[in-house]
Amino acid sequence: MARALIVGGGIAGDTLALLLERDDWEVTVAEIAPALRTGGQTVDLRGDSREVLQQAGLLEQALGCLVPQSGAAWIAADERRLAAMPVEAFDGQGLVSKEELLRTDLARIIHEAAGPGVTHRFGETVEALEDKGNRVLARFRSGGAEEFDLVVGADGAHSRVRALRFGPEENYRKPLGLAHAWFTLTETPDTPALDGWFLMHNAPGRRSVEARPGHPGQQEIGFTFAADTLPPRRDREAQFALLERTFAGVGWRTQEFLAAAKQAPDFALDTFDQVDMPCWRDGRVVLVGDSAWCASPLSGLGTAMALRGAAELTAALRSAEVLDDLDRLPAALAAFEAAMRPRVASAQELPPGRVAMVAPNSALGIRINAWVMRAVQSKLVRPLIARAMANSEHGRGSQTADAPSRVHSA
Repeated sequence: MARALIVGGGIAGDTLALLLERDDWEVTVAEIAPALRTGGQTVDLRGDSREVLQQAGLLEQALGCLVPQSGAAWIAADERRLAAMPVEAFDGQGLVSKEELLRTDLARIIHEAAGPGVTHRFGETVEALEDKGNRVLARFRSGGAEEFDLVVGADGAHSRVRALRFGPEENYRKPLGLAHAWFTLTETPDTPALDGWFLMHNAPGRRSVEARPGHPGQQEIGFTFAADTLPPRRDREAQFALLERTFAGVGWRTQEFLAAAKQAPDFALDTFDQVDMPCWRDGRVVLVGDSAWCASPLSGLGTAMALRGAAELTAALRSAEVLDDLDRLPAALAAFEAAMRPRVASAQELPPGRVAMVAPNSALGIRINAWVMRAVQSKLVRPLIARAMANSEHGRGSQTADAPSRVHSA
């Protein structure tokens, strides 16, 4: 039986593991986290996400985990609404969909669908990858080594597989000038209700504070701000200090959120980057998802592209009948890349002024952004948006070009 090693147990990695197992591969997933990752904010079930989950037989389970949504609103410090986009906008294809669930639930559904042909090794990653004839020898951090017919890097924008096989991250990282912190807040009796609304408060200096619905009794919180570099991921005190300095003096519920961040077990902070690589494959090693093509959360397409990438890689291996002749594997990887390249290029083409829309730099910019969010919903502007988005991955990702393509999705 052909053996595949997938490094990274996120959406792309676990989806690929599930699909390869169904095609009779023996799959090992090495995930550096000690357990299935929790946290992450809301993802919607439009476009590629819905299609791939339906093909995998997981759509009904995902639909059973939806978080009630009312829409998105841009608010002043006193919570006065500057603009709003309800879920009914654009015939249900606007910024927020009626069909949204938390990333943690989607990851769990995919993970639990795997059968006995998938082995998960948590707290594990690779230290070296060496070609051995028509196989790859993987040396693991925990010790020991094994040979595999296929090795897939699905370990995110800071991919270890990419660093080992293709070179350092700085060769491929394209900073977009923003960073984002996110975590889950547990409500108390005094916590203001969101009533299903995704609320965003912008402050001058490219600062944004966000709250959106989570599981019952929880809210998903975000801080977005201007930055290209951050303190080390393990230095939480330095990260919290950076947030305190950056958001000093910002109104609304900012101080409440800053205090809650320090107590949140799922707190995470990272820059908004894209990954731009000339090639995603090297022999029998291939990258998929953010490891290969991170379009950044600013695209609103990260989960959709992760699911689609896993499906396309599986389809390419099946179409080439690789299990009948493993020598066909390099050609199958080339076919996978050829199929995904146009979609990735489109997903990475962010709308003009994307950063300014998410985090305006001035009070005037905040007012203009609110005006734009109102204007795009007018009957006059909608046809213009439709034409602009007609052939882009952003339009396809929301199942219609007649939508603003989740331009504020995080």
